[in-house]
Amino acid sequence: MIWLKRLAIAFAALLAAAFALDRIFPPPLDKSDIVSVMVSDRDGRPLRAIPTPEHHWRFRADLEKIDPVFIEALLEVEDQRYWSHGGVDWVGMVRAAWSSALAGRVVSGGSTITMQTARLLEPRPRTIPSKLIEMFRAHQIEARLSKKEILELYLTLTPYGGNIEGIRAASWHYFGREPDRLSDDQIALLIALPQSPEVRRPDLRPKGAVAGRRAIVSKLERLGYLDAARAEEARTSTLPTGEHAFPARAWHATDRAARDAAGDVRSTLDAKLQQELEALAYEHAKEFGNETQVAMLVVDIPTRAVRAAVGSASKDLPGGWLDLTAQARSPGSTLKPFIYAMAFDDGSAAPDTRISDLPKRFKSYQPDNFDRMFRGDVRVSEALQHSLNVPAVLALDRIGPERFAATLALAGAPPRISKGADKAPGLALALGGAGLTARELAIIYAALGDDGHAKPLVWRADEEARMAKARGFRLMSPDSAEKILRILKNAPTPEGRMPGRLTANAPQIAFKTGTSYGFRDAWAAGVSGDHAIVVWVGRADGAPRPGATGRDTALPILFEAADRAAYHLGGTGGAKTRLTSERSAEAKGALARFDRGGQAPEILFPPKGAELWSGRINGKPARPFVLAGRGEGRLRWYIDGTPCPLDDAGLPVWTPVQSGFYRVSAVDREGRETSVRVRVLGASSAG
Repeated sequence: MIWLKRLAIAFAALLAAAFALDRIFPPPLDKSDIVSVMVSDRDGRPLRAIPTPEHHWRFRADLEKIDPVFIEALLEVEDQRYWSHGGVDWVGMVRAAWSSALAGRVVSGGSTITMQTARLLEPRPRTIPSKLIEMFRAHQIEARLSKKEILELYLTLTPYGGNIEGIRAASWHYFGREPDRLSDDQIALLIALPQSPEVRRPDLRPKGAVAGRRAIVSKLERLGYLDAARAEEARTSTLPTGEHAFPARAWHATDRAARDAAGDVRSTLDAKLQQELEALAYEHAKEFGNETQVAMLVVDIPTRAVRAAVGSASKDLPGGWLDLTAQARSPGSTLKPFIYAMAFDDGSAAPDTRISDLPKRFKSYQPDNFDRMFRGDVRVSEALQHSLNVPAVLALDRIGPERFAATLALAGAPPRISKGADKAPGLALALGGAGLTARELAIIYAALGDDGHAKPLVWRADEEARMAKARGFRLMSPDSAEKILRILKNAPTPEGRMPGRLTANAPQIAFKTGTSYGFRDAWAAGVSGDHAIVVWVGRADGAPRPGATGRDTALPILFEAADRAAYHLGGTGGAKTRLTSERSAEAKGALARFDRGGQAPEILFPPKGAELWSGRINGKPARPFVLAGRGEGRLRWYIDGTPCPLDDAGLPVWTPVQSGFYRVSAVDREGRETSVRVRVLGASSAG
């Protein structure tokens, strides 16, 4: 009885020791977490494979996506009782030892799939102590993982030569596809390779690969898995060369989608649209020459899913490795729609409000139009469609540049002020005096097409539903967003392109172009149906491209991208795309004029208190003064109460006959009068 008690105590101590060792030295299963990333498009089509940090190709295996015939053949060859043993197949161990003793050499090691997995997790020399450790580890693994999980772990870590690990990486490397459907010769090769990975590599040791495959085919034939004809075909099949490249499309976009990912990632991208836009970007970049790059984004407005993202036209062009959709550049005039939208929200303007396009100085800042011409009084809608600068600066001055910049930042598009300038946002913000990225422009243009709600862009398919339900930040009211869309839809289309509202089955595009100072950045951004599209053209180093404007270079690309998005993605129906131009009407009441309302006329020239020289200049008589102002209707002009004469063009011209003080008056059609007092110098009655 004493020996039984001692035996029980010893057994209990052994169990306690085993339990303690199991807890103190758990198996290193976390190695399986370090895997390559396979990024696919929204329909599961592979786009790009990304290796591990150690530059190994190792993808997480999924039994549901591996040919079941391969699984059956693998277990028949490597571990026939896999589903029934607890990690160590004692029957198989005894049989392997007996076979090796009879043969006088090691015929079979007797290692189970679980023991081989333990060896892959912790490589050790092939010794008896190592085998004992593997057996202990096998029991640990079986206690922690299901049989399915262990088999998947094994098929994730199995070596296939060089830096190729796991069934999926091997299938891509040798066959150019996933291992969901495998031929007999492929199954035999994938079973033979891990037994001697470096000796049987088809790309480096074709003779060893043929011999290993032949041995597995013969074994499968003996086991009844292959008949004689199939076995012979598998033996004589052409050996793969291992020259298949892993998927490497949508380089920049997949990099963003794979951020912080481990394993497979289904992106929001559409592979077909992505491929077409990459080709489109490259085609135009080569056309422009001069080391020009092209970047673009297509965003699905309802979900904010990025359907296509071209970071550069080509990695072979200068700066091509940079994701230029994420580089802050001057947005030119692309922010003007949002300035006017805020003015609409404030009630200080409407699309048909009259606003001045005349020279004006804002302290030390004096904006000018791109064509150096001024058009006098124009509607806000016309000012936006023709991208007039002075009206946009007037509107920004009214709403406040600091408030405008803060609103953009809250929406997810923070303007970056140059370090060499005043850190506070200024009026130059209206004309591109700050940095934004193409992604940030896509955020606010998507908001324009979503009743003014700004939301972050989505790069992974599993986030689309959540973002579709999110409220987002209110950038502008739905009414203002709709008004801006209507204005932009009626902007002049690029040369050779008929307006969408006049073309059957063509997407209507509400767009805005922009050109940064010095022709460094050319932009086109807009809304087409359910898609927000942003296009940037320029050099990655920021060098100027004289004469290259957003309208001439980026806008045609945007229209082509919109056509292809409509073809591949659909979604061009809907109320917003069916809007047509409406007849403009004069704004009423307080919104009739942006800067005056119902006040008296404003005299622009001569300004109050001015001193005017009317004497000879270089011996020649002075030119007459042309009076200028603005008000309701055509203004009538008076000099000291006497009507001012008009020239052949109907302009009021004044030639003072003598020096002295004068009162210049302007009267509008409502009879309201404004007067200024000026002094004339150098004039004479003979002048």
